[in-house]
Amino acid sequence: MPTRRHVLTAAALGTAALATSVWRPARAQQAPGDLMPTRGAVQDTPLARNRPGARFRPSTRLGLGGGPAGNNWEPIPDQQVRDMIGAAWDSGVRYFDNSPWYGLGLSERRFGSVLHEHDPDEYVISTKVGRLLTAADAPPEVNWKRPPSFDYRYDYSAEGTRRSIEDSLQRMGIPRIDIVFIHDLAPNNREMGERWTEYFDQAARGAIPELERMRDEGLIRAWGMGVNHPEPALRALDAGDPDIMLLACQYSILDHQQALRDTFPKLAARDVSVVVGSPLAAGYVVGRDRYLYDGSIPEWAPARRAALYAVAERHGVDPRTAALQFADAPEVVSAVIPGARTAEQAVANSRSMQVAIPPDFWAELRREGVIAEDAPVPGQAT
Repeated sequence: MPTRRHVLTAAALGTAALATSVWRPARAQQAPGDLMPTRGAVQDTPLARNRPGARFRPSTRLGLGGGPAGNNWEPIPDQQVRDMIGAAWDSGVRYFDNSPWYGLGLSERRFGSVLHEHDPDEYVISTKVGRLLTAADAPPEVNWKRPPSFDYRYDYSAEGTRRSIEDSLQRMGIPRIDIVFIHDLAPNNREMGERWTEYFDQAARGAIPELERMRDEGLIRAWGMGVNHPEPALRALDAGDPDIMLLACQYSILDHQQALRDTFPKLAARDVSVVVGSPLAAGYVVGRDRYLYDGSIPEWAPARRAALYAVAERHGVDPRTAALQFADAPEVVSAVIPGARTAEQAVANSRSMQVAIPPDFWAELRREGVIAEDAPVPGQAT
């Protein structure tokens, strides 16, 4: 299949960043697109997944999240997004996550403009169901910047699920979707609130059995929940036979104890793997003035981040690298999917997965109370 030429190649950018950049603790507020340089000794570590389970898992332990391509913080030009996706590909990433919700179809269209040039057997793509898009005179009030003129409605029925997948295939222009996540069906979805259980009941009757039929038919390879709260993921274990869960906002270097001690063991007992979304806490780990997606920063977060930065400085490691490798360390984790706005960010994420972090770094993080005593770390048997 033909390949694209991109403004920045992985090798050139990675070498330049390591040779010319000196890492400093992040400013209190960074602008979108600012880059925290990779710091540390790079080793020849492949991104290929080396922890296969009985169920389908992504092919690379580092994936690329599609939220920024939907203009989640500010508008990005089409070519910049294409260059970003191409740079991730050139640096070895072969897992891409998306959703119709990201930019009301914009992100899927942009990802498809690059991925359709590649053999679908060379990559893994996941997307989501639960919202159906329909043409409108103008888009509704949403957080996405400059979305196209589509409206949306929630639909977790069998018919809505199949239509959503067909719509996604058309938007992306690709022949297959590997993983399908039931999206945002959770108590912290403000549009649902306490009614989320009603939507879950609809999914239990419709989306879940439909996705299992599609898996049995070979139309998809795996399904699960894509949520920012643990309860619906755990409830899905009783409602069906899921393969994989996308858990966003639940496991990061700054906040991980609930997932580590409750959610992860329950999923692992069913051989259900985890894709970690928001491993950088939506940019907070790398200095953004926001924590996850609700706009408020927890009282404990600044001190914990400052402690992480101080330990990172003493050991010559940058916080992004530490955060991505930490999120990937548990055995139950099959991939981490940070987003990226630029080619530089995409390549830096890949470089971070190849840095050799000294064991003393993790030991000091434990002593400082940044990470839990029982949290798995890279190089440690889990």
